[in-house]
Amino acid sequence: MARTRTTTLWLFVLIIAAFAVAPSPAGAAQPAAATYTNPVSAGTVDTFPDPAVIKGKDGKWWAYGTTNPIFNSRGETGEHILPTLSSTDLVHWTYAGDVFPLTAKPSWWPAGTRPWAPDIRYYNNAYRLTYSLSVGGIGLATSPGPNGPWTDRGQILPAASGCPTGAIDQAMFTDTDGSYYLYWGSYDTICVARMNAEGTAISGAVTQIGHGRRMEGGFVVHRGGYYYLFYSDGGCCDGAFSGYTVKVGRATSPLGPFTTPTGVRLTDLTSKDGNVLAATGNGWVGPGHNSLVTDLAGQDWLVYHAIPQNDPDFPPVTGANGATLNLTKRPLMIDRLDWINGWPTVRAGAGPSRTAETAPVTSWTVGSTFDLGAAGFTGGFTWSGGLLTATGAATSLSAGSVSGNVRVEGDVRGTAAGISYGPVTAWLDSASKRLVVDGAVSGSQALPATFNYQSWHTIVLTRRGNSLVVTVSADRLLQDVATVSVTLPASFTGGRLGAVSRTGPADVDNLGAAPLYTPVTQLVADPRVGALLPAYSDEFNGTAPNAGWSWVRPDATATVSGGSLVRPTQAGDLALGSNSAGVLLRDAPAGPFVVETKLQFDGVRGNQQAGLVLYDHDDRFVKLAHSVLPLNGIANTFLQQTEFTKEDRRVSNNAVTSGPSFGGPAPATMWLRVLYRDGVARMASSRDGVTWEWGAAWTMPRPLRIGVVAMGGTGATGRFDYVRTYAVG
Repeated sequence: MARTRTTTLWLFVLIIAAFAVAPSPAGAAQPAAATYTNPVSAGTVDTFPDPAVIKGKDGKWWAYGTTNPIFNSRGETGEHILPTLSSTDLVHWTYAGDVFPLTAKPSWWPAGTRPWAPDIRYYNNAYRLTYSLSVGGIGLATSPGPNGPWTDRGQILPAASGCPTGAIDQAMFTDTDGSYYLYWGSYDTICVARMNAEGTAISGAVTQIGHGRRMEGGFVVHRGGYYYLFYSDGGCCDGAFSGYTVKVGRATSPLGPFTTPTGVRLTDLTSKDGNVLAATGNGWVGPGHNSLVTDLAGQDWLVYHAIPQNDPDFPPVTGANGATLNLTKRPLMIDRLDWINGWPTVRAGAGPSRTAETAPVTSWTVGSTFDLGAAGFTGGFTWSGGLLTATGAATSLSAGSVSGNVRVEGDVRGTAAGISYGPVTAWLDSASKRLVVDGAVSGSQALPATFNYQSWHTIVLTRRGNSLVVTVSADRLLQDVATVSVTLPASFTGGRLGAVSRTGPADVDNLGAAPLYTPVTQLVADPRVGALLPAYSDEFNGTAPNAGWSWVRPDATATVSGGSLVRPTQAGDLALGSNSAGVLLRDAPAGPFVVETKLQFDGVRGNQQAGLVLYDHDDRFVKLAHSVLPLNGIANTFLQQTEFTKEDRRVSNNAVTSGPSFGGPAPATMWLRVLYRDGVARMASSRDGVTWEWGAAWTMPRPLRIGVVAMGGTGATGRFDYVRTYAVG
């Protein structure tokens, strides 16, 4: 039986009684949207794949996307190279230009290049944008501001990178000691290497940290003592047949090994559990290639793309490489990322949102971006050019006060710059090379030896109850380089915010506080299985299948023996134009149902598979199988995969198309389930028949019949202990 989870509605508690509110001063962040509806790029651009987002030192949010035809609906037939958007609230976005104009491509790019998958970071006074070349290799551009002008820094990793499947889909990461790492790889391996001190080349050994069918898009954050590697698997870009999902593993080192919630290593030769985000059948297909951002309340958000099922494809376009391309629409999406029992999941497991949701918190109750002046703050700092500045020891305090559970943050630079919250000050001490917390409480943590005090850093103070956690990072991307945790005294009530310099010149910007988010602590409930439907089930306890089964292309090798349906794999297949395998079928119930089997499978060669189908005809079905698939880039190596595939005709051109998504681990004995309800089929798998890993969904309206297949090459055997069909609970 599937474990039952209860749903806790996400509530952002304003804590009005405990959070004293003063009028917002001039230059404060303006009230943001109360709700949003995906895609958040609607009305701005047609598509925005592989998004990376950062909160700029100018107080805005900035997003960067893969080269794509962003204005096709306006009559443009070509692409924009690494387009850029800006926003004040993560909901309403404005087109802000491109990293590289079509007429000013770097001369070193190989012919045929289309830049992909940008990643954005900030350190040492520069925004660092890395990007992939479609022909392989990784480039770097830098800028003093989030919107350029961008300076080409050349290639930092060649296509022959030491990772088996080349060099694309990169992301940088800064560890607690200040060292830089680069993650990259696609189809089907993710690698990591330490970088040099400038972050312009790898300097350490290349380590393979993930193997999986179509595994790519690695993105690492550090939280609660673990390094979390987010990645996508399945197909990213095949319209309504894109099976992209986001999964995660975690480790105690940036070099791994990364493991899933059930302890499977990401390098194990099987599909993986650890679902963060998958299609649910609500109109979004192939959600994936994520980055993360944190709002002003401390709530994390997954930033990703997804495909509108009813309008998935562009007409032919002229690519940035001059070729005619058939591309998929992948607009910009955001959704709340919850951390439950130490693992991340989108909307407590509910998947991509379709209707109005509570928006990110992007304005402070007390605070200012100082764009228009220093109104609301008084003291020793002066206002200059959109920030507060001091030449020596000084403090400027806000007029308003805050209390209760709160998140305070500010951008600082200087040899002894910091921020304060009531009687607590957090500051960067270049003399001792430490993050220091003093005043009502005290504590400190060493800063990296390479820490640049003259570059902007963000200090965050997070209060929940009597606990106060202080962190410092360069860019708010969950890569803190120092953390101090202290217990507040019972007498602590909060107070005003302050810009602080203990000595010497200092700058402070974007200083404010917002009520702290309320975390979601329980997952949404898994689907529940109801009563067994004997008329649509078979225990295979005789010498042949019971009444109700029929064949498409009879398979004479299939037998019933020892309480199992025994099906040796056939040389034939059921895929696109190759429809020669036998399909054993029976009717499905008229209402919602769950079909389940216990499968033993011994396949070892590529494309051997056995499993269930919901079948209309040879060119229209969904299949859930234990499949053996080759690992790209490593010869004679195969993955044991839980494969969930849809085949049907593409709306745009009526061509028969097939697309896979991948579920949890696929051991020699496993249980498979397909839930069918309201025209949507959703997969689940289990290693014990009790605990189920629910995965992606495909839309597939009736008529459908329940079927069993074993195919993809001779030499293996599928043993089905039963086929049971249940009502939906």
